[in-house]
Amino acid sequence: MYFFTLFGITECCLLAAMAYDRYVAICNPLRYNIVMNKGVCTWLAAASWMVGVLVGLGQTNYVFSLTYCGPNRINHFFCDIPPLLKLACGDTFMNVIAVYMVALLFITAPFMLILVSYIYIITSILRMPSPEGRRKAFSTCSSHLIVVSLFYGSGIFTYLKPKSSYSTETDKFLALFYTVVTSMLNPIIYSLRNKEGECKVAWLNISSAFGFMFHCHIFNTLQELGMLDRAIDLIQELCSSYTTTI
Repeated sequence: MYFFTLFGITECCLLAAMAYDRYVAICNPLRYNIVMNKGVCTWLAAASWMVGVLVGLGQTNYVFSLTYCGPNRINHFFCDIPPLLKLACGDTFMNVIAVYMVALLFITAPFMLILVSYIYIITSILRMPSPEGRRKAFSTCSSHLIVVSLFYGSGIFTYLKPKSSYSTETDKFLALFYTVVTSMLNPIIYSLRNKEGECKVAWLNISSAFGFMFHCHIFNTLQELGMLDRAIDLIQELCSSYTTTI
């Protein structure tokens, strides 16, 4: 149960950190290398793991401090908190409150941060004059949005629903979904957009870096700097021959 809680909470925090990374890359591209430097990235990753470790230790200690009687097997795929609480003999009200508090602070709060980040991202993308540019910029975040929807959707429904609506079969299905299915889909989802996303972020940075100027000047400069013709052709296709300020 400790490792399940550790990895679950860490995943929530890392997804929020990734949303912030996308927010900076799209909304503040000129400051991206300054804001998201190596130290900040290391700190975000370390903080995510530290939160997971502390929450995992706290919940595991709190749950196993209860008195258990009767059967020692749970009707579940793994040692999760809700089915364990059903085996406890004493009052589990405070444990249920603790589960809700953890869900609110470390599942729902990062989810709200992700929503706020994407509100700013979508607002910034909608200001782009090119429909094709907007579509390509939106697709840079699509992989992250899919993972967030799968992971958070099933997790919030599992841990924030009322105790009266608890269903063993439903919880087993949701647990299987966000622990196994989502983890299996992550490499596929991210790999489908990886190369395309790198090109789109590069285009956003280039557009913002030069401000208002004709794109042909940008392409000539890129050729002088030795950029491959194939890469320049891709940037020309993304810019679709218009002049813009981003």
